[in-house]
Amino acid sequence: MVPLTAAASAAGAVWDDLVAELPVGMLLQDELGVVLAGNRLAAELLGVRHEDLPGSCDPLGRSASDDSGAPLPSCAEIAAQVRRTGSPLTVPVVVARGGERHVRLWADHHLLVVHGQRQLLVVLHPVHTDVLRSRGLLDPLTGLPGRALLLDRLEQALIRARTCGTLASLVLLDVRQLAAVNARHGFRGGDELLTTLAGRLREGLRDDHTVARYGGDEFAVVAEHPNGSGEAVAERVLDLVSRSVRITGTRLRPAVRVGWVTSDGTADPHTMISHVETRLHR
Repeated sequence: MVPLTAAASAAGAVWDDLVAELPVGMLLQDELGVVLAGNRLAAELLGVRHEDLPGSCDPLGRSASDDSGAPLPSCAEIAAQVRRTGSPLTVPVVVARGGERHVRLWADHHLLVVHGQRQLLVVLHPVHTDVLRSRGLLDPLTGLPGRALLLDRLEQALIRARTCGTLASLVLLDVRQLAAVNARHGFRGGDELLTTLAGRLREGLRDDHTVARYGGDEFAVVAEHPNGSGEAVAERVLDLVSRSVRITGTRLRPAVRVGWVTSDGTADPHTMISHVETRLHR
């Protein structure tokens, strides 16, 4: 029989070899963001030396932002979110090197308990052109972020509001009587209406606002601001989408409703969505 310590040592060596050869970057961090271990691909993707990974603090946060250009939540904040939801969290990451964009990544965060200690396993995937669609994070009709990516962006906006003393607003837009448009102009006409509204929102709002397709006939906007409320954003959304639209050779004026809610970061995404949906549909 092989002694337990020898078997454990052999298993550890096999594990090290396996992790070293994986086609994804792997980081193991404590809840404060200190790197406990990482493979060479993780170091390469992050633009650091492999030997400098262990002991480094929050490597994603030092030279990275999300894909909207906003700073990432800290490792401790991400770990707290994963712990609250009980589900892994995927964060889009842009890593800079020398002030220039170096690489775009997906960072999958998984909370582990090792010997009674909470740790964070971060799996880094380079982003390819079709990864957003293949993961179902982009709406195939409009190309906007879908519901899953919207929730992630809203959660990150709330974290920044909570830690930086700013505000985050959620605006929901309901396209009313879409079924009637489909019945009169066909599904092609309904799709044309939705893509036109999506384009107006994307082009007419600020680049740092997230515009998403929340549901079949609903769009959402996440906006961050230092003060005030989401009312100004909601008014801008209403102005953009209430103008007449030409579809299948016919001009019509969309019937829309807009609702909004603003938080200082103390609310969670699902509470905000529930609140604004109640305001929207009452």
